Amino acid sequence: MKIEEGCCYHIYNRGNNKGKIFFEDENYIFFLKQFKNYVLPSVDVLAYCLMPNHFHFFIRIKDRLNFEKGIKNMLISYTKAINQSYNRVGGLWQGRYKSKKVDSETYYTRIITYIHQNPLTSGLVKKMEDYKYSSFSSYLSDEPSSICKSEVLELFGGLAGFITDHRINDQ
Repeated sequence: MKIEEGCCYHIYNRGNNKGKIFFEDENYIFFLKQFKNYVLPSVDVLAYCLMPNHFHFFIRIKDRLNFEKGIKNMLISYTKAINQSYNRVGGLWQGRYKSKKVDSETYYTRIITYIHQNPLTSGLVKKMEDYKYSSFSSYLSDEPSSICKSEVLELFGGLAGFITDHRINDQ
C-alpha cells in the first residue's frame, strides 16, 4: 500500500512465528525510544500499544519519505539490538510492517478503541489504565504528551465519551 501524507494509518507487526518481540520492560522502553528517534518526527501519533509479540500504532503521516525510511531503520535497529542482547540470530518480525489506511471518523474511533483494548482482551491486565505500554493512560492524564490528545478526545465527544467507548461490557 502506498502511504500518503496527511492520511491516517493503522501500522502493526508481530514477531516472527508469532514469537515475542519484547522480553522485558527495557525492551519496550528501548522500542519507544527508537520510535521517537526514527519515526515520530514524520508522524502524529493518535494511539499505540506494544504487546509482548506485536505492536500497533495509529498515526497520521506528516512526511511520507521520512516515515518510510524511519520505520524501516527503527525495525532494523531494534532487531539488531534484540539479537545482540539475547544472543539470537535472524529475523525478529513476521515480514514487513502492515499498514491499513483509516479514512472515516467511525473507523478512527474503532481502531483507537481496538488498540487500547488489546492488553485487556488478551488478559494481560484487568484495567486498561494499568497497562504501561499503551497510549490509553496518556488520555486520562493531565500531563502533556506527544499524543494528539485534544483531537482524539473530540472524536469521542470528550474524555467521558472516550472512557465510555473504551469500556468492555463485562468490566
